[in-house]
Amino acid sequence: MPHPAFIEGLQFARDGHTAKGRLGLESLERLAGQGCTAAGLDYSVSGGVDGDGAAFLLLRVSGDLELVCQRCLGKLVFPLDVDSRVELAKDWDEMLNAEDDVERVLAEKDMSVVALVEDEVILALPMVPRHERCDKEQTEKKAVRTSPFDVLAGLKSRPSGR
Repeated sequence: MPHPAFIEGLQFARDGHTAKGRLGLESLERLAGQGCTAAGLDYSVSGGVDGDGAAFLLLRVSGDLELVCQRCLGKLVFPLDVDSRVELAKDWDEMLNAEDDVERVLAEKDMSVVALVEDEVILALPMVPRHERCDKEQTEKKAVRTSPFDVLAGLKSRPSGR
């Protein structure tokens, strides 16, 4: 069974449905725009209602993302393992007037599964991705680069042929 592109949020949660699948990076345009690459991300979106009657979605996403280390500019493999709960708000007032730190999204009739998954992945990314310790070879390559001013200094120090 193919995964649904859209769900009706509150009905999906009340009925306790689950949508599972695998998303390629071609589906995750915002991630691709940030320079991320991945073979694919496995996801699961499950709906439910808690004891207080609040509808929610459980989102699980896993896979490996390839980011760019901001220290050495090399590849950084980031193992992604997201497990989050998002409450569904019936309207904007409910979201804006809530006095707790619960993550909420507006329940709509056509909620994009891809957008829900991508939002959670973006929230899980490090602000500044970097290796714990960068590869020595990459760091040395970066340090070996010559400055255009070094080339000019070399030209200036050469004796003229006149």
